This record gives sequence, C-alpha cells and structure tokens, in this order.
Amino acid sequence: MENDQIIERFCDDLWAQRGLSDNTLAAYRSDLARFAEFLATRDSVLRDADSDDIRAYLAHRKAQGAAKTSTARCLTSLRRFYADLIHRGEREQDPMALIAQPKLNRKLPDTLTEAEVEALLEAPDIDEPIQLRDKAMLELLYATGLRVSELTGLQMEQVSLRQGVVRVVGKGGKERLVPMGEQAQAELENYLKQGRALLLGLNRSDVLFPSQRGVQMTRQTFWHRVKYYAQVSGITKPLSPHTLRHAFATHLLNHGADLRVVQLLLGHSDLSTTQIYTHVAQARLTALHREHHPR
Repeated sequence: MENDQIIERFCDDLWAQRGLSDNTLAAYRSDLARFAEFLATRDSVLRDADSDDIRAYLAHRKAQGAAKTSTARCLTSLRRFYADLIHRGEREQDPMALIAQPKLNRKLPDTLTEAEVEALLEAPDIDEPIQLRDKAMLELLYATGLRVSELTGLQMEQVSLRQGVVRVVGKGGKERLVPMGEQAQAELENYLKQGRALLLGLNRSDVLFPSQRGVQMTRQTFWHRVKYYAQVSGITKPLSPHTLRHAFATHLLNHGADLRVVQLLLGHSDLSTTQIYTHVAQARLTALHREHHPR
C-alpha cells in the first residue's frame, strides 16, 4: 500500500511540475511498480531500497532477457524517483549514486527517400472525404515534422491558413510555431472546404482532423492509415509512426538546413536529440560521394 501511494504521489508531482504526457507517466508508474514487486521478494519497499537491491534487480532483469533500452528507461525512472525522495528530505543517501547508466547504441531512425515520400503523399484518393483528410494530414506531417500525437490532437484554432503556420503544443506543454509550406497549406484548405464537414456530420467539434465518427482520431488509427497508404504506394521498408517526422528532419538537413533550426521545428529541448539526424544526412552524402566521385 505504501508503495502504491508513494508512486502516485511521485507521478502527480511529475505531471504538475513538468507536464509530462499520460504515456510517459504510465511508463514511470510501470517501472516503479515492477521494482516494488521485486523488492517485496527481498522484504523491502521502495522508500528503503539500497544499491544492492538495485544491482540485484538489474541482474534479475538481465536474466529475464530485458532489452537494454528498457533497462535504461527503468534506471532513469528510479534515478528521478530517488532524487525526488531526497529533495523531500525523506532519504539522505541516493541508492542510484553508484549505478551506471548502460551505454546504448543510438539507432538511426527509419526514414524514406524523397521519391518514396512523394509516392506516399500521392496515395490517397481525394474524391473520398476520409482520404481527403488523410492527404491533408500526410502533407502537414511531412511539411511540419509534428509528432503523430501532436497532429491528431490539433484543434482548429491552432492553424492559421492566412499566416501559413501551425501552433503546436508539444511535450511538457511547450508551444512552438511551425510553418506549413504552400503545398500542405493548399491541401489543408481543400480538406477544410470539402471534407471536414462531411466527416463531422451533425457532430460539433474543434478537432481539426476528426475520425469517421466525428471525434478525435487516435494515434493508432492514423498509424494504420499510414501503413495502408504505404502498401498502396508500394513501400515495403519498415515504417514507424514517426517515419514522416524523421523524413522531414533528414530531408531538411540534406538540403542544407541548420541543425538548430531543425531542433526548433521538431520541438526538441536538447540539441543532442536532433543530432542523430546528422548521421543520416552524412550517410547519404558519403554514399553520393562514393557513387559519383571519379576516384
């Protein structure tokens, strides 16, 4: 019971102080609950765990075949949790002080070539209201690099066709203005004139891209739509929900955009998060050099 209460208090504080998403809070809650279950086998609780408990838990996770990325996230959760207890004056010693964070090989994000993106964007049949909506969503996603959750959560008031910008509320409640480009702007205007009202029917909603039932679309639904259009356009490489976001960043860098500008457009708080895209761009430049350089 004590573990449950202290976990919920911690998650409530994170939500209040940092504005973290429900998915992120659920991950913290899950990590701490699993550690608490392990501690119970050692007759201990979260508040009293020491470094030996944590090392034993890491050994247990390794024996269970836990992925390095999952363990790294778990350690981040524990690190923040015990830092919070120390800040509250409920602990003096930090059990995480001597626990090293595992080194991870940074995986290059899956992306699409410009030709593949073009094929994907041309896949929807704009004679149907749903596909007219999807066309506008795909164009806007590639033009702005939004996260899928940011795209599906857009409200009418967040888009200015006159100024050609989208006001995005990202992680931690941070706002940013992102230009949408002429093509996305034209497709969005076409959708608003001919498709949105048909999708809403008699429903009233401020959601920019409603589902067929006239309510906000889920991330999962849009992801299924992306996979459908990938199949239609003949794209066989593995895709992720963020594929167009990755393509947006990579193609900007390939065409000479400044890394810090891309950072602002993506809504990354740390430049190091954006720097992974430079590896993608450099890999493409290396391939071009090998292909075209006479020596």
